[in-house]
Amino acid sequence: MNRLTAASAGLFVLLVVFVTAGCGTERAVDDAAASASASYEAQRKAAERKHDRLFRDVAAICSDGVPPASPSTAAPEPTDPEARKYAENHAYKQAGPLKGAALCRGQAHAKRITAALEGVHSEPDLRSELTALGYPESSVEVYKTGGSLGFTFSVPEAGPCITGLLTSHVKVEAHGHYMEGGCMEPKGGH
Repeated sequence: MNRLTAASAGLFVLLVVFVTAGCGTERAVDDAAASASASYEAQRKAAERKHDRLFRDVAAICSDGVPPASPSTAAPEPTDPEARKYAENHAYKQAGPLKGAALCRGQAHAKRITAALEGVHSEPDLRSELTALGYPESSVEVYKTGGSLGFTFSVPEAGPCITGLLTSHVKVEAHGHYMEGGCMEPKGGH
């Protein structure tokens, strides 16, 4: 009976160690997650400050963080089962939404780019104008679509995507990154 009591006591000690070790691990994981979140937030704020130094005109427009009013472009969810399946299969083509300060910055960048590109019709002129506005040439993707020049890039530091099309009137819009990453609408899918 002595051996049984000693074995039971040993098992009990192992059980206590195992249970308390798990609690400590959860706390360590929670602490690491909180630290990573704080680090991400600090990096985001530093990037926004750098953006505001690079694009003072946009920073002045968005200093209160409230975007100008714009109509909602969210489409209602289809009720037809086939249309719902089609929408689900093409969800990868949906850009992420912009909210708050990101929406304001995106709209302000789109407006300044639209004004600068009126009358521009060639790729060299497009690249030259965007570079003069402070958008690095290496980050701008230019392509042909339907006989017109198109372009897309992520705004340095703050990150909304800008996509434009040079037609008889310049069309420029701001949007979030696509589900699969990047600012260019994905071509593939399932």
